[in-house]
Amino acid sequence: MPVFQKVLIANRGEIALRIHRGLKAMGLSTVVAHHAVDAGSPAVREAGEAIELHGPTPVAAYLDIAQMVEACRRTGAQAVHPGYGFLSENAAFARALEQAGIVFIGPHADTIELMGDKVRARNFVAERGFPVAPGAIEEDDPATFVERARQVGTPLLIKPSAGGGGKGMRIVRDPGQLEAEIQAARREGERYFGDGRLFVERYVERPRHIEVQVLGDENGRVVHLWERECSVQRRFQKIIEETPSPALSAQQRRDICEAAAGIARACHYRGAGTVEFIYGAGGEFYFLEMNTRLQVEHPVTEMVTGVDLVREQVRVARGEPLAFAQSDIVQQGHAIECRLYAEDAAHDFRPATGKILCWRAPAGPGVRVDAGVREGQAVTTAFDPMIAKIVCHGATRAQAIERSVRALQDAVLLGVTTNARYLTRVLRHPEFMQGRADTGMLARCADELRFAPGDEDTDLAIAAAVLSDRELLRAVHSVPPMHAAMGAWRN
Repeated sequence: MPVFQKVLIANRGEIALRIHRGLKAMGLSTVVAHHAVDAGSPAVREAGEAIELHGPTPVAAYLDIAQMVEACRRTGAQAVHPGYGFLSENAAFARALEQAGIVFIGPHADTIELMGDKVRARNFVAERGFPVAPGAIEEDDPATFVERARQVGTPLLIKPSAGGGGKGMRIVRDPGQLEAEIQAARREGERYFGDGRLFVERYVERPRHIEVQVLGDENGRVVHLWERECSVQRRFQKIIEETPSPALSAQQRRDICEAAAGIARACHYRGAGTVEFIYGAGGEFYFLEMNTRLQVEHPVTEMVTGVDLVREQVRVARGEPLAFAQSDIVQQGHAIECRLYAEDAAHDFRPATGKILCWRAPAGPGVRVDAGVREGQAVTTAFDPMIAKIVCHGATRAQAIERSVRALQDAVLLGVTTNARYLTRVLRHPEFMQGRADTGMLARCADELRFAPGDEDTDLAIAAAVLSDRELLRAVHSVPPMHAAMGAWRN
């Protein structure tokens, strides 16, 4: 069994801080690898040790495999936790660590490679009898790809084989536009991933995005920790996640979760991972992809199951067997996660920048906040704009929604525009309240969500409060002593 006492955290922001605190609670030492722009971040400040990374850009530093391995060697770290993003799903990174005798807290490199290629993963899943949407793969026969895509029928979803985060994905409803959209998707795939291979699938109208948390050990045991619904998205990016899904019946929940566990068993999955599905209005579901890492939205699962996923990742990486059976994992209540982004939702979710002048995280019964920022810290366009995750648990879905709204209203962040108000409008929208949200809800309801009735009154009330402050008015209208001494002088 691998033995390690010091873990290098190859990530930044809120996930680096969350991992550090989880490892510290297990009695492990941590090293946070960081670029200079993150030197004053909470994760670096709290860590027992930190080591600086260098690169032509901050992101490049966090993607430098050789530099990460060298950081382990210099600090004596015997294991690496990659968090999510950056190198977390990089098979070459997992292999480089293994060759250096360093434990990768994640799945085996072969599994990352298999499930990271969407075409291979789709074929792997289909060959084992799990549901996949009707589609066509370009590399099966490039010369006939367009014609085979037409035969699938519209609407179609074009996807890059190596894609992620919604980049390169295109919906085609007009067969006449198919060839042009394929070429555009190929260019995007080459630009973002260095890989222009494509495949197409039948697009499910008004789909819902449901994923299942799985956990496997080195002995081949796999359990699921139930599902999360991630249908509230803008530009294929999730902004609100919840569990349990309001869309599923008890039988559908069992079916989709057992399918996910079966896929994980088939690929001999080790560690924490997520199997994602597209769910249709008729109850049908199809495999979408597998993320071979911890998810941004993992806290909602922790809130309803009581399972610390980071702790279980570490236990599995040590070679320990799962400490619980499937029957031990039950859902208690309901949890919702809202991603607080530095962005202007009123202007097409344009990224916002600035310095955080004041940050007060909300608190209260059932409220958890995972954040990685501090007052005085600059928010730039160098990284993803997520500032914090506000996670609320309730005995019922209605209570979880109400606590989420209150937490967003209680959160104070000055200096940078955020999507907090927008999130409250989404939570209060009838489609979300009634559990009917799908992946197209935000685009379909854009006008309703852009500005809520009463927001004008709120702005006026804030302006009135500011202008009624005597000290502020005195400071605004007072004449500086140097100028007052000049008397009635005029130019």
